[in-house]
Amino acid sequence: MKILVTGGGGFLGQKLCEGLIVRGHHVSSFNRGLYPALDAMGVEQIQGDLADRSAVIAAAQSCEAIFHNAAKAGAWGSYDSYHRANVVGTGNVLAACREHGINKLVYTSTPSVTHRATHPVEGGTAESVPYGENLKAPYAATKQIAEKIVLAANDDTLATVALRPRLIWGPGDNQLLPRIVERAKAGRLALVGDGRNLVDSTYIDNAAQAHFDAFDHLAIGSACAGRAYFISNGEPWPMEDLVNGLLCAAGAPEVHRHIPLRVAYVLGAAAEAVWPLLRLKGEPPMTRFLAEQLATTHWYSMAPAKRDFGYVPRVSIQEGLKRVADAWHTHG
Repeated sequence: MKILVTGGGGFLGQKLCEGLIVRGHHVSSFNRGLYPALDAMGVEQIQGDLADRSAVIAAAQSCEAIFHNAAKAGAWGSYDSYHRANVVGTGNVLAACREHGINKLVYTSTPSVTHRATHPVEGGTAESVPYGENLKAPYAATKQIAEKIVLAANDDTLATVALRPRLIWGPGDNQLLPRIVERAKAGRLALVGDGRNLVDSTYIDNAAQAHFDAFDHLAIGSACAGRAYFISNGEPWPMEDLVNGLLCAAGAPEVHRHIPLRVAYVLGAAAEAVWPLLRLKGEPPMTRFLAEQLATTHWYSMAPAKRDFGYVPRVSIQEGLKRVADAWHTHG
Protein backbone atom coordinates (compact mmCIF):
# COMPACT_ATOMS: atom_id res chain seq x y z
CA MET A 1 0.00 0.00 0.00
CA LYS A 2 1.21 3.54 -0.69
CA ILE A 3 0.88 5.63 2.47
CA LEU A 4 1.45 9.34 3.10
CA VAL A 5 2.88 10.36 6.48
CA THR A 6 2.75 14.05 7.30
CA GLY A 7 5.62 15.22 9.47
CA GLY A 8 7.65 12.09 8.81
CA GLY A 9 10.89 13.85 9.77
CA GLY A 10 9.89 14.33 13.41
CA PHE A 11 10.50 12.08 16.40
CA LEU A 12 7.31 10.04 16.08
CA GLY A 13 7.12 10.59 12.32
CA GLN A 14 10.39 8.79 11.69
CA LYS A 15 9.22 5.82 13.76
CA LEU A 16 6.00 5.70 11.76
CA CYS A 17 7.86 5.78 8.45
CA GLU A 18 10.33 3.14 9.58
CA GLY A 19 7.62 0.82 10.86
CA LEU A 20 5.47 1.16 7.76
CA ILE A 21 8.42 0.35 5.51
CA VAL A 22 9.23 -2.71 7.62
CA ARG A 23 5.61 -3.75 7.11
CA GLY A 24 6.10 -3.64 3.35
CA HIS A 25 4.40 -0.33 2.49
CA HIS A 26 5.65 2.36 0.12
CA VAL A 27 5.94 5.52 2.21
CA SER A 28 5.92 9.19 1.24
CA SER A 29 6.52 11.93 3.79
CA PHE A 30 5.24 15.49 3.55
CA ASN A 31 7.60 17.79 5.49
CA ARG A 32 8.60 21.42 5.75
CA GLY A 33 12.26 20.36 5.44
CA LEU A 34 14.24 17.43 4.08
CA TYR A 35 15.70 14.72 6.32
CA PRO A 36 18.72 12.47 5.54
CA ALA A 37 17.31 9.83 7.91
CA LEU A 38 14.23 9.48 5.71
CA ASP A 39 16.38 9.22 2.58
CA ALA A 40 18.32 6.41 4.26
CA MET A 41 15.04 4.54 4.88
CA GLY A 42 13.95 4.90 1.28
CA VAL A 43 11.11 7.28 2.10
CA GLU A 44 9.98 9.54 -0.74
CA GLN A 45 10.14 13.09 0.63
CA ILE A 46 7.80 15.84 -0.51
CA GLN A 47 8.59 19.31 0.76
CA GLY A 48 5.76 21.72 1.43
CA ASP A 49 3.54 23.61 3.86
CA LEU A 50 0.48 21.98 5.43
CA ALA A 51 -1.41 25.25 5.02
CA ASP A 52 -0.98 25.00 1.22
CA ARG A 53 -4.04 22.98 0.16
CA SER A 54 -2.89 22.30 -3.40
CA ALA A 55 0.49 21.04 -2.16
CA VAL A 56 -1.12 18.65 0.34
CA ILE A 57 -3.57 17.34 -2.24
CA ALA A 58 -0.76 16.80 -4.75
CA ALA A 59 1.34 14.96 -2.12
CA ALA A 60 -1.51 12.50 -1.47
CA GLN A 61 -1.98 11.53 -5.11
CA SER A 62 -2.06 7.73 -5.59
CA CYS A 63 -1.94 7.14 -1.81
CA GLU A 64 -4.37 4.74 -0.16
CA ALA A 65 -4.05 5.94 3.44
CA ILE A 66 -2.69 8.88 5.44
CA PHE A 67 -1.03 9.10 8.84
CA HIS A 68 -1.51 12.76 9.75
CA ASN A 69 1.19 13.28 12.33
CA ALA A 70 2.51 16.75 11.48
CA ALA A 71 1.63 19.65 13.77
CA LYS A 72 3.02 22.83 15.21
CA ALA A 73 3.78 21.87 18.80
CA GLY A 74 5.35 23.72 21.72
CA ALA A 75 4.22 26.01 24.49
CA TRP A 76 4.66 29.35 22.77
CA GLY A 77 3.84 31.21 19.56
CA SER A 78 1.06 33.16 17.90
CA TYR A 79 -2.39 31.62 17.71
CA ASP A 80 -2.42 32.21 13.96
CA SER A 81 0.74 30.16 13.40
CA TYR A 82 -0.76 27.23 15.33
CA HIS A 83 -4.11 27.59 13.58
CA ARG A 84 -2.54 27.56 10.10
CA ALA A 85 -0.57 24.38 10.79
CA ASN A 86 -2.97 22.47 12.99
CA VAL A 87 -6.44 23.49 11.84
CA VAL A 88 -5.99 24.67 8.25
CA GLY A 89 -3.43 21.92 7.67
CA THR A 90 -5.75 19.21 8.97
CA GLY A 91 -8.56 20.54 6.82
CA ASN A 92 -6.27 20.25 3.83
CA VAL A 93 -5.41 16.64 4.70
CA LEU A 94 -9.12 15.84 4.83
CA ALA A 95 -9.58 17.58 1.47
CA ALA A 96 -6.82 15.38 0.05
CA CYS A 97 -8.63 12.28 1.33
CA ARG A 98 -11.84 13.38 -0.41
CA GLU A 99 -10.06 14.39 -3.61
CA HIS A 100 -8.31 11.05 -4.05
CA GLY A 101 -10.88 8.70 -2.51
CA ILE A 102 -8.56 7.80 0.39
CA ASN A 103 -10.59 5.90 2.97
CA LYS A 104 -8.24 5.58 5.97
CA LEU A 105 -6.87 8.43 8.09
CA VAL A 106 -4.97 7.94 11.35
CA TYR A 107 -4.62 11.28 13.14
CA THR A 108 -2.08 12.03 15.89
CA SER A 109 -3.82 14.15 18.51
CA THR A 110 -2.84 14.94 22.11
CA PRO A 111 -4.32 14.57 25.61
CA SER A 112 -3.93 18.35 25.86
CA VAL A 113 -7.26 18.70 24.04
CA THR A 114 -8.92 17.68 27.33
CA HIS A 115 -6.87 19.95 29.62
CA ARG A 116 -8.86 21.58 32.42
CA ALA A 117 -6.64 23.71 34.65
CA THR A 118 -5.60 21.62 37.68
CA HIS A 119 -8.41 19.07 37.34
CA PRO A 120 -6.80 15.63 37.83
CA VAL A 121 -7.49 12.71 35.50
CA GLU A 122 -7.25 9.23 36.97
CA GLY A 123 -7.90 6.28 34.66
CA GLY A 124 -9.67 8.48 32.14
CA THR A 125 -11.01 7.44 28.75
CA ALA A 126 -12.14 9.53 25.79
CA GLU A 127 -15.71 8.76 26.85
CA SER A 128 -15.24 9.91 30.46
CA VAL A 129 -12.95 12.91 30.00
CA PRO A 130 -14.60 15.87 28.22
CA TYR A 131 -12.85 18.35 25.98
CA GLY A 132 -11.14 21.20 27.80
CA GLU A 133 -12.61 24.70 27.85
CA ASN A 134 -10.95 28.13 27.67
CA LEU A 135 -7.61 26.55 26.79
CA LYS A 136 -4.75 28.97 27.47
CA ALA A 137 -2.27 27.38 25.04
CA PRO A 138 -2.75 27.79 21.28
CA TYR A 139 -1.32 24.30 20.71
CA ALA A 140 -4.00 22.63 22.80
CA ALA A 141 -6.77 24.89 21.49
CA THR A 142 -5.97 24.29 17.82
CA LYS A 143 -5.35 20.57 18.23
CA GLN A 144 -8.78 20.30 19.84
CA ILE A 145 -10.41 21.97 16.83
CA ALA A 146 -8.45 19.72 14.48
CA GLU A 147 -9.39 16.53 16.34
CA LYS A 148 -13.04 17.45 16.24
CA ILE A 149 -13.03 18.00 12.48
CA VAL A 150 -11.16 14.72 11.91
CA LEU A 151 -13.71 12.73 13.93
CA ALA A 152 -16.62 14.58 12.31
CA ALA A 153 -15.25 13.61 8.88
CA ASN A 154 -15.71 9.90 9.62
CA ASP A 155 -18.48 8.57 7.35
CA ASP A 156 -19.31 5.81 4.90
CA THR A 157 -16.44 6.77 2.57
CA LEU A 158 -13.67 7.76 5.02
CA ALA A 159 -12.71 6.05 8.28
CA THR A 160 -10.86 8.28 10.75
CA VAL A 161 -9.37 7.67 14.17
CA ALA A 162 -7.62 10.07 16.58
CA LEU A 163 -4.85 8.90 18.92
CA ARG A 164 -3.74 10.95 21.92
CA PRO A 165 -0.27 9.74 22.97
CA ARG A 166 0.81 11.19 26.30
CA LEU A 167 4.36 12.57 26.74
CA ILE A 168 6.38 10.59 24.15
CA TRP A 169 10.02 9.89 25.00
CA GLY A 170 12.84 7.55 24.02
CA PRO A 171 16.07 7.34 21.99
CA GLY A 172 16.16 9.91 19.19
CA ASP A 173 14.13 12.51 21.09
CA ASN A 174 15.58 15.89 20.16
CA GLN A 175 13.11 18.01 22.13
CA LEU A 176 12.05 16.93 25.63
CA LEU A 177 15.10 15.03 26.86
CA PRO A 178 17.84 17.40 25.59
CA ARG A 179 15.92 20.34 27.05
CA ILE A 180 15.55 18.95 30.58
CA VAL A 181 19.13 17.62 30.52
CA GLU A 182 20.46 21.05 29.58
CA ARG A 183 18.46 22.75 32.32
CA ALA A 184 19.41 20.15 34.93
CA LYS A 185 23.11 20.50 34.16
CA ALA A 186 22.79 24.28 34.38
CA GLY A 187 20.94 24.07 37.70
CA ARG A 188 17.86 25.71 36.16
CA LEU A 189 15.43 22.79 36.47
CA ALA A 190 12.76 22.57 39.15
CA LEU A 191 9.65 20.48 39.70
CA VAL A 192 6.28 22.22 39.91
CA GLY A 193 4.34 21.14 42.98
CA ASP A 194 5.42 18.25 45.18
CA GLY A 195 6.36 16.00 42.24
CA ARG A 196 4.18 13.16 43.51
CA ASN A 197 1.40 13.70 40.96
CA LEU A 198 0.99 10.54 38.88
CA VAL A 199 1.47 11.02 35.14
CA ASP A 200 1.32 8.78 32.11
CA SER A 201 4.01 8.75 29.46
CA THR A 202 4.61 6.82 26.25
CA TYR A 203 7.79 5.14 25.10
CA ILE A 204 8.34 5.99 21.43
CA ASP A 205 7.99 2.41 20.13
CA ASN A 206 4.68 2.03 21.95
CA ALA A 207 3.38 5.30 20.50
CA ALA A 208 4.19 4.08 16.99
CA GLN A 209 2.75 0.61 17.72
CA ALA A 210 -0.57 2.17 18.74
CA HIS A 211 -0.74 3.91 15.36
CA PHE A 212 -0.04 0.66 13.51
CA ASP A 213 -2.59 -1.26 15.58
CA ALA A 214 -5.25 1.39 14.94
CA PHE A 215 -4.42 1.44 11.24
CA ASP A 216 -4.71 -2.34 10.97
CA HIS A 217 -8.20 -2.29 12.53
CA LEU A 218 -9.46 0.92 10.94
CA ALA A 219 -12.14 0.48 8.28
CA ILE A 220 -15.49 1.97 7.38
CA GLY A 221 -17.83 1.16 10.28
CA SER A 222 -15.13 -0.46 12.44
CA ALA A 223 -15.14 -0.14 16.24
CA CYS A 224 -12.42 2.52 16.25
CA ALA A 225 -13.74 4.58 13.32
CA GLY A 226 -14.77 8.08 14.34
CA ARG A 227 -13.35 7.76 17.85
CA ALA A 228 -10.48 9.16 19.92
CA TYR A 229 -8.20 7.17 22.23
CA PHE A 230 -5.68 8.06 24.92
CA ILE A 231 -2.39 6.25 24.39
CA SER A 232 0.34 5.66 26.97
CA ASN A 233 2.53 2.99 28.54
CA GLY A 234 -0.27 2.32 31.02
CA GLU A 235 2.24 2.82 33.85
CA PRO A 236 1.56 6.07 35.71
CA TRP A 237 4.66 7.26 37.59
CA PRO A 238 5.11 10.19 40.00
CA MET A 239 6.35 13.15 37.95
CA GLU A 240 9.53 13.44 40.05
CA ASP A 241 10.41 9.76 39.48
CA LEU A 242 9.82 9.99 35.73
CA VAL A 243 11.87 13.17 35.29
CA ASN A 244 14.72 11.84 37.40
CA GLY A 245 14.60 8.49 35.63
CA LEU A 246 15.12 10.26 32.31
CA LEU A 247 17.86 12.49 33.73
CA CYS A 248 19.67 9.48 35.23
CA ALA A 249 19.47 7.64 31.89
CA ALA A 250 21.13 10.64 30.24
CA GLY A 251 23.81 10.91 32.92
CA ALA A 252 22.47 14.25 34.16
CA PRO A 253 22.01 15.31 37.80
CA GLU A 254 18.66 14.54 39.37
CA VAL A 255 16.37 17.41 40.32
CA HIS A 256 14.90 17.76 43.80
CA ARG A 257 14.11 21.48 43.83
CA HIS A 258 10.40 22.30 43.93
CA ILE A 259 8.37 25.38 43.06
CA PRO A 260 4.80 25.69 44.40
CA LEU A 261 2.19 25.59 41.65
CA ARG A 262 0.89 29.01 42.64
CA VAL A 263 4.35 30.53 42.20
CA ALA A 264 4.97 28.75 38.89
CA TYR A 265 1.57 29.92 37.62
CA VAL A 266 2.34 33.55 38.48
CA LEU A 267 5.77 33.27 36.86
CA GLY A 268 4.15 31.76 33.77
CA ALA A 269 1.60 34.57 33.53
CA ALA A 270 4.38 37.14 33.89
CA ALA A 271 6.50 35.47 31.21
CA GLU A 272 3.54 35.35 28.83
CA ALA A 273 3.13 39.12 29.27
CA VAL A 274 6.81 40.04 29.07
CA TRP A 275 7.90 37.84 26.14
CA PRO A 276 5.93 39.62 23.40
CA LEU A 277 6.35 43.02 25.05
CA LEU A 278 10.14 42.78 24.95
CA ARG A 279 10.12 40.70 21.77
CA LEU A 280 12.19 38.00 23.43
CA LYS A 281 13.26 35.03 21.32
CA GLY A 282 12.51 31.39 21.99
CA GLU A 283 9.96 30.00 24.41
CA PRO A 284 9.52 31.38 27.94
CA PRO A 285 10.76 28.98 30.64
CA MET A 286 7.25 28.73 32.10
CA THR A 287 3.66 29.35 31.01
CA ARG A 288 0.37 29.00 32.89
CA PHE A 289 -0.59 25.96 30.82
CA LEU A 290 2.79 24.29 31.42
CA ALA A 291 2.61 24.92 35.16
CA GLU A 292 -0.80 23.27 35.35
CA GLN A 293 0.33 20.30 33.23
CA LEU A 294 3.45 19.67 35.31
CA ALA A 295 1.70 19.74 38.68
CA THR A 296 -1.49 17.81 37.91
CA THR A 297 -2.22 14.07 37.96
CA HIS A 298 -2.93 12.76 34.45
CA TRP A 299 -3.17 9.06 33.71
CA TYR A 300 -5.46 7.12 31.43
CA SER A 301 -7.05 3.72 30.83
CA MET A 302 -5.71 1.72 27.89
CA ALA A 303 -8.77 -0.56 27.98
CA PRO A 304 -10.61 1.15 25.08
CA ALA A 305 -7.54 0.98 22.82
CA LYS A 306 -6.99 -2.67 23.71
CA ARG A 307 -10.66 -3.49 23.17
CA ASP A 308 -11.06 -1.73 19.81
CA PHE A 309 -7.69 -2.31 18.12
CA GLY A 310 -5.63 -4.57 20.35
CA TYR A 311 -3.13 -2.01 21.63
CA VAL A 312 -0.91 -3.41 24.38
CA PRO A 313 2.31 -1.54 25.30
CA ARG A 314 5.28 -3.78 24.53
CA VAL A 315 8.13 -1.78 26.10
CA SER A 316 7.96 -0.97 29.82
CA ILE A 317 9.21 2.30 31.27
CA GLN A 318 12.13 0.53 32.94
CA GLU A 319 13.14 -1.13 29.68
CA GLY A 320 12.68 2.15 27.85
CA LEU A 321 14.97 3.95 30.30
CA LYS A 322 17.64 1.28 29.73
CA ARG A 323 17.38 1.86 25.98
CA VAL A 324 17.63 5.61 26.48
CA ALA A 325 20.75 5.15 28.60
CA ASP A 326 22.36 2.90 26.00
CA ALA A 327 21.58 5.34 23.18
CA TRP A 328 22.61 8.42 25.16
CA HIS A 329 25.96 6.98 26.17
CA THR A 330 26.59 5.83 22.61
CA HIS A 331 25.52 8.97 20.75
CA GLY A 332 25.21 11.65 23.45
